[in-house]
Amino acid sequence: MKKIKNFIKEIISTIIMIFIISFVVNYFRAPELDSNKLPLIEKTLLDGSKFTTKDINETIVIHFWATWCRVCKLEISNIEDLSKDTNVITIAVNSGSNEDIKAFMRERGLSFKVINDIDGVLSSKFKIEAFPTTIIYNQNKELSFVEIGYSTTAGLKARVGLSR
Repeated sequence: MKKIKNFIKEIISTIIMIFIISFVVNYFRAPELDSNKLPLIEKTLLDGSKFTTKDINETIVIHFWATWCRVCKLEISNIEDLSKDTNVITIAVNSGSNEDIKAFMRERGLSFKVINDIDGVLSSKFKIEAFPTTIIYNQNKELSFVEIGYSTTAGLKARVGLSR
C-alpha cells in the first residue's frame, strides 16, 4: 500500500513539475506584442465575408497556424471544437492560395473562420515566430493569454473561461 501511495505521489509531483516547466517555457517563448490591446484587423475571410476587430466586444481567440505545420495538424480539431461556441478567428500563415487552404479544410471537415496570411504580414504584426500560436483577448480587447504549441480543447476552453 505504501508503494502505491509513493508511486501516486511521484506521478502527481511529476505532472505538477511538467506543468510548471511548460508554463515558464511558454512565458519566455511568447511573442512580445507592441500592445496588450487587440490591434485593428480588417481582412477578407476565405468564405468571402469581411472580418474586423473594430466592433469586437466579447472574448476572441486568434489562432495562427499553417498547413505545413505538423503540430498544427494535430491541434486543428481542437480549434474546430473551440470554434463551435467561442469567437475564433484563425490565420493561416504562408499556407498557399485560398484554394489550397479550402482543400486542406475540406479534407479535414473544418469550418472555422480563416484569414489567409499568404505573405506573413499579420504574423509579423503579431510577432509570431512559432506555430501554432494562440492569442486570447478578453471582451475589453485586452490580452489575456498567449499559448505557443499544442493545446488541448479543455486547455483552450479553460483559458477562454478565465478570460471572460
